[in-house]
Amino acid sequence: MKSYKPTSIPRRAMTTIEFNKIVTTNDPEKSLTHGFKRAVGRNNRGIITTRHKGSGHKRLYREVDFTYNKRDIPATLMTVEYDPNRTAFIALAQYKDGEKRYVVLPQGMKVGSEFIVSPKAEIKVGNSMMLKNIPVGTFVYNVEVNANGGARLAKSAGNFVEVIAHDAGYVHLKLPSTEVRRVIDTCFATIGVVSNEENRLINIGKAGRSRWLGIRPTVRGTAQNPVDHPYGGGEGRQGRGTRRAKSVYGKPTGKGQKSRRAKRYSNHLIVTRRRVGKAKSGK
Repeated sequence: MKSYKPTSIPRRAMTTIEFNKIVTTNDPEKSLTHGFKRAVGRNNRGIITTRHKGSGHKRLYREVDFTYNKRDIPATLMTVEYDPNRTAFIALAQYKDGEKRYVVLPQGMKVGSEFIVSPKAEIKVGNSMMLKNIPVGTFVYNVEVNANGGARLAKSAGNFVEVIAHDAGYVHLKLPSTEVRRVIDTCFATIGVVSNEENRLINIGKAGRSRWLGIRPTVRGTAQNPVDHPYGGGEGRQGRGTRRAKSVYGKPTGKGQKSRRAKRYSNHLIVTRRRVGKAKSGK
């Protein structure tokens, strides 16, 4: 992590990643980039559907390959690059047939490293294969939920999923949330742990840097009016006034309350529910 001289109060605590020790180029592959308009938390009618999103610096989109559909063709990493649209680092991979694709970079791989996507590939960091061929105890990322449906699980910085069991056509996976879930064993996953695990240690330091990232301010519920939040209103400082914690939409939140829909389609795939609240942190 990179720290700064305390030339101001926010600068004293600010930290960033030392990109010059990891990133090998600042020029992305032109054929794999394009501009795009960010949704900034609004739907097609302009209605806010996700609060606290908007503005932020203009970004160039990198087309990262999450399908891994080039099978049995070795690839070599050409560059390691920063991607403003995700927390992990990305790498430009060139396959033996000449095609170039961006992939999420795992820990332990660098320029010149090779990988292959194959149902029966070697158990090696960066290789992708079917879950049924991955031994118990292995850490994987870029995990598919549906066969040939593209990676859906463990794609952000420092994340991984642990293979803990094989059972009747399914593989039991322990997710970063501590949930244990069943996934069909013909789905593909990549061996290793996603790069940039220090991302969780970043201290933004000041409000302006949040705005650069597209994060708008958050106002406490108790500081709002009754019409705007369940905790709003009252003379001076008040408690929340409700028995259980709830969001601005009146839905239960925090303190171990269940927020998952009772009839969610994937309920039958969950072996063990995630731990929440104090139990998750081990206290």
